Amino acid sequence: MKILMVSSEAVPWAKTGGLADMVSALSIKLANLGHDVRIVIPRYYSIDRGALKQLPGAMGTPMGAGIEEWSAVYTTVMPETGKKKETGSSPSGQARLPVNVYFIDHEAYFGRDGIYGSSTETDFLDNPRRFMFFCRAVFQLCRKINWFPDVIHAHDWPAAVAPVYLKFAERVPGSAGGFEKTVSVLTIHNLGYQGIYNKNNFDYAGLGWDAFYKAGFEDWSMLNMLKAGLYSADKLNTVSPNYAEETKIQEHGFRLDGVLRYRSADYSGILNGIDSDVWNPASDKNIPETYSAKNMAGKAKAKEALQKEFGLPRDAGLPVIGMVTRLTDQKGVGELFGPTYGSAWAICREMNLQMVLLGSGEHWCESEIMNLTSHLSNFRAKIGYNEKTSHLIEAGSDFFLMPSRYEPCGLNQMYSLVYGTLPITRRTGGLVDTVENFDENTGSGTGFMFDYLSPSSIYDTVGWAVSTWYNRSKDIENMRKRAMALDFSWERSALKYVELYKQTQKAKGIIQ
Repeated sequence: MKILMVSSEAVPWAKTGGLADMVSALSIKLANLGHDVRIVIPRYYSIDRGALKQLPGAMGTPMGAGIEEWSAVYTTVMPETGKKKETGSSPSGQARLPVNVYFIDHEAYFGRDGIYGSSTETDFLDNPRRFMFFCRAVFQLCRKINWFPDVIHAHDWPAAVAPVYLKFAERVPGSAGGFEKTVSVLTIHNLGYQGIYNKNNFDYAGLGWDAFYKAGFEDWSMLNMLKAGLYSADKLNTVSPNYAEETKIQEHGFRLDGVLRYRSADYSGILNGIDSDVWNPASDKNIPETYSAKNMAGKAKAKEALQKEFGLPRDAGLPVIGMVTRLTDQKGVGELFGPTYGSAWAICREMNLQMVLLGSGEHWCESEIMNLTSHLSNFRAKIGYNEKTSHLIEAGSDFFLMPSRYEPCGLNQMYSLVYGTLPITRRTGGLVDTVENFDENTGSGTGFMFDYLSPSSIYDTVGWAVSTWYNRSKDIENMRKRAMALDFSWERSALKYVELYKQTQKAKGIIQ
């Protein structure tokens, strides 16, 4: 198949979160399966044009009110694609296919600092116009390179209008043609972000006001870009099976649960994978010594290095609880670090353990964390992000704490599991699909889970894990081995996406 990934982010060029990792990793794995996969993203100011190849000629994109936007197009090949693997062959038995990446270069819209906003303007007021233009330019790009995809795979609200244009402008009689057999899939990475703006921006879309209602843009007299994509895409999916079910109920639906129930026959969840070339304790160059389930000596070395890195006493007998997180409400930081009511203070004061954290986010939380660091001898934190330190925390910790309010998929719990670090998590979203709760009667499980998010539930579940550490060491050892045997590779997820694409084509009568 010919598959076009439409996204606002893709590593290594633009990233604010897991979306960028997923788009690139999935594209590479699909190419390894023999598919012609291409990615299109905006050319932001931070992306160096000098490292890219410019396609000849400017590209015109018709928008509303008779406006035609002109842009340049740049291209490159995804690193480490288009080459034969050093060992073995791709899953399809073929050489690794290239993943071509295209960049829409519109200086007025994308020649600025930030992807969705900046330090002075957290959400650009012209975001609806920026990403409507981007979504329409995707179709002009296909015409420019004379390449028409079988599948347009759009990701999150910035790309959600691409399926709308396909349905209401490009696949209708009298259109310019080329997309008659193209189907669309829209992936929800986080339903909490929807692209809601003033409806006065809709004229710019060039779809006519009938489409404002028919395509699903209308949202209490506002314009909702994700909602339009949910109504218009041929198939919908999200990044874990359990999150797909959660988003159909009011608690996690962010006012779109009714739409998702309406589209439930076309809506499913596919668990994200992880890059096992990067996150693998048997080959990780960011940790002092590699290790495996058969020989865990390297994990002990990592724990010693982690304690040294954070200025903690080196004591193999003390359980270390690690965290690598964004300090936002979604991650449960209020219940953990909230002044006067968060449970972190009591956990560290009343339990015989050590806790380390790497993260950044809301200012109040950063301040409280540094306050805890100055008053607790067994709690240490680093504000910011460092790739090497994140690997060391995953490898050197005994437990990994993720008290998320909601978690569409989650990656850190999967990293933790393959490193033999047992997650302590809330029972929500993708955490349910990846972590098996410890059963004291049988000794089975791969982590420790709680249901209701509160300071006391976090405290009690950490206490449960620590008690198991001290009193049931054999169970901890067996849980580690069970966790490290799990397979979260992207190959499995990529095959499920191929099946989703085929189901979409069958539903539209394109294939039998």
